[in-house]
Amino acid sequence: MPERNIEFGKYGARGIRGHEAVARQLDALATFIATPITTRRGLLARLHYLTRTEHARATAREAGLTVTDRTLRAWLEERRSPSKRNLEKIESAYRTVRRQNVSRYLLLRLTREGRGTRVEFHPLNQSQVPRTRQRAVEYRTLNVRHWDRVVRAWAAGDDAALDEAWVNDVVVDLGSQWGEYEFVTAIGFAA
Repeated sequence: MPERNIEFGKYGARGIRGHEAVARQLDALATFIATPITTRRGLLARLHYLTRTEHARATAREAGLTVTDRTLRAWLEERRSPSKRNLEKIESAYRTVRRQNVSRYLLLRLTREGRGTRVEFHPLNQSQVPRTRQRAVEYRTLNVRHWDRVVRAWAAGDDAALDEAWVNDVVVDLGSQWGEYEFVTAIGFAA
């Protein structure tokens, strides 16, 4: 890849990195529990998800939820409430476990037996950029067939690997315009 955009936003352009937009879209497809963890219902839903099987418990421990079984039972029976720090650990472990559980299904859904998924690139917002500095960047679509590395990096929560996979496996297919879509307003796809 040629040199990546180092001075993004220097003239007032607004947007996010493409891999962050893809992560948001994959998170939306993963359908996390909508109820916030700060409510009793949201907390119990996440705890039930993380403790329903031995495999789920082991994966939650690997993801950073390292409390005793006694403490988990107390939380589930509503005898005690987790601290703010433990709430953050529960949320993080829940998202990690959910991503791992959903990743195989999402991969099948996105590859569609080799047909791929149409991805929409919404260009960055240049409304604050002086007219003489604006670039002509249009809305683009691309059919992405290879999602393996992207979904694997997303499931692992590895931003660097996700960025690498997104740029080298997907955005590079835009040809010489790849640099214009390194930062975007949004990425859209319906799988």
